[in-house]
Amino acid sequence: MERQWLDKFLELQPDTPSVLDIGSGSGEPIGRYLLECGCSLTGVDTCPELLEIARDSLPSATWISVDMRGLDLRTQFHGLLAWNSTFHLTPDDQRRMFPIFRQHAAPGTALMFTSGPACGEAMGEFEGEALYHSSLDPSEYQELLDQHGFELMDHIIEDQNCNEQTVWLAQLRDVD
Repeated sequence: MERQWLDKFLELQPDTPSVLDIGSGSGEPIGRYLLECGCSLTGVDTCPELLEIARDSLPSATWISVDMRGLDLRTQFHGLLAWNSTFHLTPDDQRRMFPIFRQHAAPGTALMFTSGPACGEAMGEFEGEALYHSSLDPSEYQELLDQHGFELMDHIIEDQNCNEQTVWLAQLRDVD
């Protein structure tokens, strides 16, 4: 279901891009798809069990155990992807992610992330465990993108073709 968005994300990058998957989990299915498309992939997540699965099933990628809120890899990527990950952070932590995105962005970097459809917090459930979700107001996401040099390329609230995902696709503006 994510393929249409991943293809748009890849269209904004060079032929063999380096991609940082922020909150990568096990790397399935997104990491696998990016590798199949010729990306050099680095995935970061805080769950050691999921990263072990990723290392076993997708050994050509780099998998790093780190909390995204303190991410400082001292390198830049052609693509930054935060699919179904940053919306598990508090609103303040989400705001703090935008300088981290910028820090890891090479010239022209594509940034794609998912959010909630409107400002608010909610508790969901995953495999019987409570799961926190939050979202900023769409106008605030737009402001944060602008403030950190990203131009919005595509955006949809609750995409009917993608499991009701609210998706943001932006690209780092050319910097003189």
